[in-house]
Amino acid sequence: MRLFWPAVLVLATSCGVGDSGLPLVTGAFGTEPAVAIPAGEPGRIPRVAVLSAGQGRRTATGDVVLADVSVRLWSDGSRQAGTYDDRQPVAAVFDGREVPATWHEALLDRPAGSRVVLVAEAAQAAGPGVPLDGVDPEAVVVVVFDVLGGYPPDARRVGKPLPTVPDGLPLDGPSTLIDGSGPEVRAGARVVVQYLAMRLPGRRIVDSSYRHGGPSAVTLAPGAAPASWVSGLVGGHVGARLALPEPGRAEGERTVYVIDILDALQPA
Repeated sequence: MRLFWPAVLVLATSCGVGDSGLPLVTGAFGTEPAVAIPAGEPGRIPRVAVLSAGQGRRTATGDVVLADVSVRLWSDGSRQAGTYDDRQPVAAVFDGREVPATWHEALLDRPAGSRVVLVAEAAQAAGPGVPLDGVDPEAVVVVVFDVLGGYPPDARRVGKPLPTVPDGLPLDGPSTLIDGSGPEVRAGARVVVQYLAMRLPGRRIVDSSYRHGGPSAVTLAPGAAPASWVSGLVGGHVGARLALPEPGRAEGERTVYVIDILDALQPA
């Protein structure tokens, strides 16, 4: 079983690539990039370039790789897809499932916090969460990835069992089940978590990241995450396991989230 060691990401500023006929990509890691398409034909052979290297753990085969994505058409620079507006990164599972070869080249063996650009035909560049169904398969696209990190599908608090809701848990506010030793999470942070949601009083599991294939990333901002997460995870530490109760729809009902904070991409 692979366990998780916290490795906090560091915000980086991406530099552009101005040679080799690649687009010029500018902007800060974690924000929608600006993409300037050069004159001339792009060619048909897929190309990958690292725009800026992060300082986190390198992604590896078997990981769930989380990344923000922006896709532009080479022909006119128009935006075709992206994850920055809804703050829900794609999750590519590199465990033998069908992931494009271009994504393998772009996303594996990359330190967390890296920005990578891929230039390829749409048929070769489409991937998990980026289907590009409305784009001509032979049209060349520019895909910019911000690599949030790679995590084992069962990543959780080091050495601890799968999360559960303890009997007698206080339901009037957040509880720290296991404290973390990593940095404190700040408001507006992008956090990488494993979680389960249990409905009380019946103790029925109604949601779980483990059922969805592994860790997910959320932004601690209203509308981007459950309300209890936005308030309850701020001030927690990377590596912690927290229990966050939320009122249910019916009287006397509660939903309790048990969350392992695996990583945090802090706001600038």
